[in-house]
Amino acid sequence: MAFFISNEPKNYCPISRIAIIGAGAAGCFAAANIPPGHEVVVFEKAGKAMQKVRVSGGGRCNVTHACFDVPTLLTRYPRGKSLLKRSLYAFGPRQTIDWFRQQGVQLKEEADGRMFPNTDNSETIITAIWTAMMQRQVVVKFNKGVTEIVQQSDGWELRFQDGSIYECDKVLLACGSIQKPDHWKSLVSLGHLLEVPAPSLFTFNIPSNLITSLMGVSVPEASVKIAGTKIIQSGPLLITHWGFSGPAVLKSSAFAARQLQAQQYQARIVINWLGTATEADLKAAFQEQRQQNGKGMLWSKCPFGLPRRLWEFMLTRAGIATGIRWGELNSTAQQRIIQSLYADGYEMRGKTTFKEEFVTCGGVALGQVNPQTMESKLAPGLFFAGECLDVDGITGGYNFQHAWASGWLAAQNILK
Repeated sequence: MAFFISNEPKNYCPISRIAIIGAGAAGCFAAANIPPGHEVVVFEKAGKAMQKVRVSGGGRCNVTHACFDVPTLLTRYPRGKSLLKRSLYAFGPRQTIDWFRQQGVQLKEEADGRMFPNTDNSETIITAIWTAMMQRQVVVKFNKGVTEIVQQSDGWELRFQDGSIYECDKVLLACGSIQKPDHWKSLVSLGHLLEVPAPSLFTFNIPSNLITSLMGVSVPEASVKIAGTKIIQSGPLLITHWGFSGPAVLKSSAFAARQLQAQQYQARIVINWLGTATEADLKAAFQEQRQQNGKGMLWSKCPFGLPRRLWEFMLTRAGIATGIRWGELNSTAQQRIIQSLYADGYEMRGKTTFKEEFVTCGGVALGQVNPQTMESKLAPGLFFAGECLDVDGITGGYNFQHAWASGWLAAQNILK
């Protein structure tokens, strides 16, 4: 789909002039939901709109998640619950599904709860939002980087990198993650606190460890603990050529984002390859194997359902000979294997961005934003939506759901 700068309609008498900074998911969705009859201009510093929507989910766009219980939904956000308690009740996954259905887009639920358009093409989502914007005669101006937001006695003034100025009645900031707080000194001058940004979804680098030779091996349900914290997350885990990835790792990275940043991404990672199995569970299981399968070979099959390559790796690391039988396993070797199964420790030394679906925590402090309207408590007429707020979710459609919810709320209230 080709994007263009819309021409302002002739004989058009605006009631209010609304400026939206950022043509990402939140900014465009807000523009698509502001009642018609007003001058709405979206300013985007890049040359295209909704780029993150386009690449998300491998180009399929994970629109939302089929989690319809708001208290449960809130647990999927490491930061931002004070605001989300309001916004997700007002516009949650059900409302997202309904909105896109009204635009002619059907969403489908996958086995893990993620929801995608039936077309499996992110352009379907982009087109739906863009069409709604054009129906409202929204003007989009590309390559317009904002350098300053200035509060006037009767409205706002935006100043741009090219030296131009735009005056308006209301401003919605939906610029995405605030990677460089210094760029938004005008927000600070208005009294806003900007939380320091930190990467929130990333994979763990485990350099110089032989387990990376198993790249491509995955387990369906492991748990990952960050040593020295209370953070422990479960889900599928994937071994890569640089370390560990998969939902269990990505969720851990989100909840430990600030701790890991403070530790310069140096930490001890403890993996339970069997999810919730305890040492006592495994001792009992090993005893059962010795009694019922004493003549069986340890190397022939993993009794716990782990991939063969991973099981053989653990046996090799424990010093178990290929010809040993279950009945011949001594207690010392048994304990080494059990330790590997439920408390396997690795040294994390760095991180890797997770594909294009990077997320950053940090941004405008939530205590200064009205969660019912998305309006600044310090500067009336200034609204916020999306990732510029100190809100972030785990992978699975939760970050887009926040973008839709905050953008929709801002759109409903920006004219009041």
